[in-house]
Amino acid sequence: MAYEKELETALLAVQRATLLTKSVFTSHSKGTLTKSDASPVTIGDFGAQALIIASIKHVFPEDEVVGEEDADDLRADETLRDLVWDLVTAAKLEDSVAEDKIGGPIKSKDALLEALDSGKSAGGRKGRIWALDPIDGTKGFLRGGQYAVCLALMVDGVPTVGVLGCPNLPVDDKAPLDSSIGADADSGEGKGVLFSAVKGEGASSRPLSKAGLQEAQKISMKDVTDISEATFCESVEAGHSSHGDQASIASKLGITKASVRMDSQAKYASIARGAGDLYLRLPVSKSYEEKIWDHAAGVVIVQEAGGEVTDAHGKPLDFGIGRTLKENKGVVAAPKSVFPKVIEVVKEVLGAKQ
Repeated sequence: MAYEKELETALLAVQRATLLTKSVFTSHSKGTLTKSDASPVTIGDFGAQALIIASIKHVFPEDEVVGEEDADDLRADETLRDLVWDLVTAAKLEDSVAEDKIGGPIKSKDALLEALDSGKSAGGRKGRIWALDPIDGTKGFLRGGQYAVCLALMVDGVPTVGVLGCPNLPVDDKAPLDSSIGADADSGEGKGVLFSAVKGEGASSRPLSKAGLQEAQKISMKDVTDISEATFCESVEAGHSSHGDQASIASKLGITKASVRMDSQAKYASIARGAGDLYLRLPVSKSYEEKIWDHAAGVVIVQEAGGEVTDAHGKPLDFGIGRTLKENKGVVAAPKSVFPKVIEVVKEVLGAKQ
């Protein structure tokens, strides 16, 4: 299989990082800092990014990484640094062979800071670049909803390998989505899924584990014959996507079911396995630029599950121009069979606002 080693590394790296995020999620000391872009960041963000970058650099030392965090805050705050260090050293896969494949434990606090600072790639259209979001959906994480640990390998600017760790989604690929999934979530019995895809090889899901990788099963988007019966997913935060426009689009498509609102790329994962059908993320401002790490893994998983993903104008998402999707506005994802109808209505609703 193409990119076999890359996929295994990404799966094990994300799985190990979810051990850390789950320990933070279930603890009462959900420490937060305020980043300059005003989104909350947790101690789990720092720890998960360090673990994943250390894994990548162990196996593929020449590869670049576009990460969300850096080590500046940890250098300035010894208490925070010690807290993250304790979490990182405790996050180990129970299968020693699997743990060794991704380099074993991070060796020192200096190595922790170095790993965090190795996520500063500017991105681009040449070579191998990993896009990492250590905790996508930090607000969902903090409020007890959905979040995802997201990692994608882009080759010459194209998402080629994608992995999403979703600790609070049900393992059952057929479990229907309802409004409760975006809140009061947990990583208890029957929860925790690792989604993956390699371009040209299809998409899979498997239960998250504390040790080695569990057996995978193929996933695919649901065959939607009547679009009025579709379930559509959107962001919880109104600041991330236009709920009003999305409601208008759903109405024009004849969809009467309420939208399912959840944080993170868990939305991509949910439609890829047929639990939902459509994902709409329509622009709320002309100046906002989507970050590549918020979409790269989810896009390749949906594409390989039989879906199509473009921006709100029907243009392919361009991951090769830096750390953002600055040439695109919004995101629309749907099964190929109904995508033309969905994008037609999206353009109609957005066009009426011009």
